[in-house]
Amino acid sequence: MSHMTYVEAMVIGLVQGVTELFPVSSLGHNVLIPALIGGSWAQDLNVSTPESPYLAFIVGLHVATALAMIIYFWRDWLRIISGLISSVRERRISTADQRLAWMIVLATIPVGIAGLALEHLFRVVFSKPIPTALFLTANGIILLVGERRARQARPQLATLDEPGTDPQTVSEPGDRSAARLALRDVRKQETERAVAADGRLATMSYPQAVLIGSAQIFALLPGISRDGVVTVAGLFRGFSRADAVRFSFLLSAPVILAAGVLKVPDLTGSLGDGVRGQVLAGSLLSFIGAYLSVRFLTRYFAKERPLTPFAVYCLAAGIGSTIYLLVR
Repeated sequence: MSHMTYVEAMVIGLVQGVTELFPVSSLGHNVLIPALIGGSWAQDLNVSTPESPYLAFIVGLHVATALAMIIYFWRDWLRIISGLISSVRERRISTADQRLAWMIVLATIPVGIAGLALEHLFRVVFSKPIPTALFLTANGIILLVGERRARQARPQLATLDEPGTDPQTVSEPGDRSAARLALRDVRKQETERAVAADGRLATMSYPQAVLIGSAQIFALLPGISRDGVVTVAGLFRGFSRADAVRFSFLLSAPVILAAGVLKVPDLTGSLGDGVRGQVLAGSLLSFIGAYLSVRFLTRYFAKERPLTPFAVYCLAAGIGSTIYLLVR
């Protein structure tokens, strides 16, 4: 592991940042990419090896990904955390922000317990290339089932419809003032949509929130996407795609951050020897990839676009990887 190159670190870092938010499984890609490339990649980046130093590298990437999500949604997290604090102080739950805050707390508990109890077992036993490829194929099927559910439900949807407010449409030289105003208008509308979405999410019951949050346990299997299974669970609850994805993002950030923080001692200890520089390089790209991904996906699903492209990708990548790994 001490011979991990910066190229390996930067490629995996960028892939981690993107695939953690896209419903295509970051862990699945972290297992499959080294196996498909082979050679030193397969030796250096083997996540299934007991006490693998590769995990120290993944720790930095997870923290960077979580920070990108928190920064992108900082206004929302400030509002939600304020709701949690006010709820504890007042000893009551009366507002949508307070209800949503407790839903996130309660919905995170099952995967937290499962992660502490099963992460090592699942990683060592299942994080092999062929099982991972099969799980990635299963993830594609899950997304297709969720998309079918979304089309059958056809809920009342709020879409991103901002003609004339996209700052990219302001291309006149020197028209920076107009661009700033347009950008401010876009952010205002995004904030209003976020508040409205949280109000809808807060109408579910606490058991329903816990059930949806528990779907994250399946993401301990490499190839199964955390955001994907939570989104599909939300669709079966009757949420729109945009609301289901938003809840998955809100649940993901604390889980990813906690998983990273718990393993920081690995990074600062002997397992991190020889990879700390690579961790910094990979984490930077992971942060950038995650930030751009959450920005893209938030706007993509705001228009109620389908999960189908991600499902097709998982099916193609999973089946193709399985065949390649079996016949090579």
